[in-house]
Amino acid sequence: MTHAAPSPHRPRTVFAMAPAVRDALFDDETLALLTRVADIDPDLVVSDFHDPAAAPALSRAEALFTGWECPPLDAAALALMPRLRTVVHAAGSVKHHVTDACWERGITVASAAAANAVPVAEYTVAMILLAGKGVLPAATAYRTRRTWLSPIETVGRRGNYRSTVGVVGASRIGRRVMELLRPYDLRVLLYDPYVDEQEAAALGARSTSLDELARSSQVVTVHAPQLPETHHLFDRDRLRLMPDGATLVNTARGALVDTAALTAELLSGRLSAVLDVTEPEVLPADSPLYALPNVLLTPHIAGSLGNELTRMARAAVEELARYANGLPFLDPVCPEALARSA
Repeated sequence: MTHAAPSPHRPRTVFAMAPAVRDALFDDETLALLTRVADIDPDLVVSDFHDPAAAPALSRAEALFTGWECPPLDAAALALMPRLRTVVHAAGSVKHHVTDACWERGITVASAAAANAVPVAEYTVAMILLAGKGVLPAATAYRTRRTWLSPIETVGRRGNYRSTVGVVGASRIGRRVMELLRPYDLRVLLYDPYVDEQEAAALGARSTSLDELARSSQVVTVHAPQLPETHHLFDRDRLRLMPDGATLVNTARGALVDTAALTAELLSGRLSAVLDVTEPEVLPADSPLYALPNVLLTPHIAGSLGNELTRMARAAVEELARYANGLPFLDPVCPEALARSA
């Protein structure tokens, strides 16, 4: 996104996020794009809607440009922003700050979730291919024995040729993962209760039940939202369905997997796991998952970080430009969809 064009209408806009987040999101070029689109004070970043120093700007704001650590937009906060018409979020989920009061006011909302899906999907595909290749056990064996290892004996029958990958959830990220997997000689299974067989086939996958997916996949990657019905989606019984040597990849939410049940399977050595999120997050310091050779733990880094944050900022600037020019958002957030999304 580099096409944000100035509009005769430059909506008065306020940053609502942690100051450090604003600094991380914007390079000079992207900030210049934003100031072409919006009437915004680049030095004012609101992290508390009830801060008296923010009151004048909020009272005039037509748009909020939000990011991580934006406070909740509840009725009391919205009362301070009588002219607010839209919220553009330069990150993924808006569930932490967009409340029912926003929908009741008729405020429109857009998100950079599609931009944030890109690095998560890239991380996931990298981990799927590494898991399929048997990199974790091979690296562990090499590090431990520090001598010549027969590749055939070390990897065994592992490999990425016609291996089966199970994708749980045709979310933005899940769809991007399936798109990125297309060039590889893999069989892809999909479980998503809202996707039929025809749509799954168009995505390059075969629709199946969750139990069949768990039973048939050498690698399972989780991309479902955190909802009451998805809590511990992978519990003891479902984890036991996974074949010996299979790998579970979780970049979604830790609560989708029963940590105690997964720990038992990993301690036995029967399964492997790549976990970017856990329950709890962070795991206790004495958790065995930190040291197990068949586990790769990363500290919630799959999403946008470093220069990837600029992609989200630019996507959000483009959405604000569309609002300023009277165009519909490319990635609007609707209350109906929000109820079953991350």
